[in-house]
Amino acid sequence: MNIHPVLDRAGDNLYTCDPVFGQLLQLYLPTSLFTHLEPHLERMGALAGGVIDELALIADKHPPELSHRSRVGIDQQEIIKHPAYVELERIAFSEYGLAAMSHRPGVLDWPEVMPPLVKYALTYLFVQAEFELCCPLSMTDSLTRTLRKFGSTDLIRRYLPRLTTQDFDELYQGAMFMTEQGAGSDVSATAVRAEPSADGTYWLYGDKWFYSNPDANLAMVLARIDDASPGLSGVSLFLLPRRLDDGSMNSYRIIRLKEKLGTRSMASGEIRFDGATAFLNGQAGRGFNMMADMINNSRLSNGMRAAGLMRRATTEAIYVATHREAFGKRLIDLPLMQHQLVKLLVPTEQARTMVLQTAEALRRADSGDNEFAPLARILTPLIKFRACRDARRVTGDAMEVRGGCGYIEEWSDPRLVRDAHLGSIWEGTSNIVALDVVRAMRRDATLPAVERHLNSLLESMLRETIAVDAIRSVVQRTLNTARQVAEYGTDNQARQIATALYAAVTSVAMAFEAIQIRSPVRMALAQMVIRHRLMARDPLQVDS
Repeated sequence: MNIHPVLDRAGDNLYTCDPVFGQLLQLYLPTSLFTHLEPHLERMGALAGGVIDELALIADKHPPELSHRSRVGIDQQEIIKHPAYVELERIAFSEYGLAAMSHRPGVLDWPEVMPPLVKYALTYLFVQAEFELCCPLSMTDSLTRTLRKFGSTDLIRRYLPRLTTQDFDELYQGAMFMTEQGAGSDVSATAVRAEPSADGTYWLYGDKWFYSNPDANLAMVLARIDDASPGLSGVSLFLLPRRLDDGSMNSYRIIRLKEKLGTRSMASGEIRFDGATAFLNGQAGRGFNMMADMINNSRLSNGMRAAGLMRRATTEAIYVATHREAFGKRLIDLPLMQHQLVKLLVPTEQARTMVLQTAEALRRADSGDNEFAPLARILTPLIKFRACRDARRVTGDAMEVRGGCGYIEEWSDPRLVRDAHLGSIWEGTSNIVALDVVRAMRRDATLPAVERHLNSLLESMLRETIAVDAIRSVVQRTLNTARQVAEYGTDNQARQIATALYAAVTSVAMAFEAIQIRSPVRMALAQMVIRHRLMARDPLQVDS
């Protein structure tokens, strides 16, 4: 029987074909929860390798359209989505409750509120097939978190049930309207006005230049109350409903939709407020601090999505290399291909470990553990900075393994490459996020928490491996350098130290995982992180 020379692994289960993922989840989740969750992981893996992948390809080829009027001439803006995208929304929001499970019990028949890692684990599989919808998912989840933390009792009572329902016809999606033409990452330059009204609400005026999920039912908006002080101290956070209580549309218009390099199936656009009714969320003048919590939650989601993109790209590359023959040999048996695959695998596994570590730190911080709050504070920008940058290279290099077919839009590779480039832009560009890492070290005293955490992991490994002393030495040098940057360094060192800290955390955590799941391969990957990311190397040294 002849094997068709063009290799296609469509239909593979993305969970069961990646057994290490399940082993790692067993390490980080309670046994009872993992046992309950595994059938859902297996089913999500099957959907991601089949139906979701097919729907995503269709939706990507049929971007949304903005309609301004009804057929009888009534001004009635509507974003028309392809049925494939709507079905993706149904699977994510309704069937799996990915935006609800961190906020109420009962999702997937689990009697308690799920820890963050469950949401990230399931979405990690989902995003390997469909990246674009994960932005509305993340914003809905993050808006709900911010509303619960800072919103008034009345706003929570009014909107929380709709944000967390799994009834597809009843649920509300969320969005974040922050970026302006003259502001961008400089939130202190926010110019959208908020005019107080007699009933305690506010009227918004002005333009927002870029926002995703523009037809979301609710949005968090940064604006400046009239006569507020200049700078960040004058910026407040508002909750904006798309429809008012009487069912009429709020007073803002979608000016146009953006034509983007990637995330084509998910609408992004420009908006103009013309007296739109909004509710003050939290304390006036503290808008950026509250929005920062929402942004940080989205940044962790960004890192998770980057990890998922790398996993899919690497899985595809390994499959092709394993089954493709050239010049009488399998590609994977060729030394240069082995080297290339390892270069894909190391950052892919670093990112996955960082998702697991950050999600666990977030869980413990949210539960009131003050030891883990500063750890979550710095791990979040670290994963956003490094994993999102690594994803751009990994997806591109993995596409090369497939060869010419990898450049064709019928395959997943081009979408992975396009979408990977957005991670370094959303919720802060690389420079902005690297500077936030340094800010976390200087203002929030996060380095002691990192050191205690890494030492705790290293101590648990002392009797298991002789590699610990070598790892400890390099990690300690990294932490010493980070302290110097925090105390005496300049901003132009931010990217370098962020990369070094990311490597230190992931190498120690991967070594810890390797011992716990008894994986020599994972230990070798951890040592590669040390050798290639934290140790000096002669660029002219020829590998043996």
